[in-house]
Amino acid sequence: MTLHWVPATERTDLLADPVALVVPDIAGAEVAEIDPELADTAAFCERYGVRLDESANCVVVAAKRGGETRYAACMVLATMRVDVNGVVRKHLDARKASFASMADAVELTGMEYGGITPLGLPGDWPVLVDTHVAEHARVVIGSGIRGSKLAVSGAALAGLKSAEVLSLAG
Repeated sequence: MTLHWVPATERTDLLADPVALVVPDIAGAEVAEIDPELADTAAFCERYGVRLDESANCVVVAAKRGGETRYAACMVLATMRVDVNGVVRKHLDARKASFASMADAVELTGMEYGGITPLGLPGDWPVLVDTHVAEHARVVIGSGIRGSKLAVSGAALAGLKSAEVLSLAG
């Protein structure tokens, strides 16, 4: 099955509300409708013919220090793993860092689990973009819902207001 990409501003019904608010600021963002049962990266890539190194995952991390919990989003290619306990924990100056619970990630982002994207996240969250993602001409990412995917440039992700580009793999 092939994906039918259209400008994301023309199909905001395929975006979570917080994503729809910011997508007009993302040059060239396109959206494609998918089967929500195939939203998980491996199933999506296999069914729609997208290579894993063309797909980027958004991982929500909870960083803790002194009784305070701060959240961040990490963008890595689907072929990579985020070094949460090393690189991310140190970068966020946290005593402990872990993947945020599904319930917290959904509640805090206003997005569906399996569709969380760095677009439209709370403004005080850092968005840590791996260098491999930032260098991509076009990556496929979540849209905030499980029923679609966005395609954007790595430069657009690196250019987000709260974005920081670094090597996120250990």
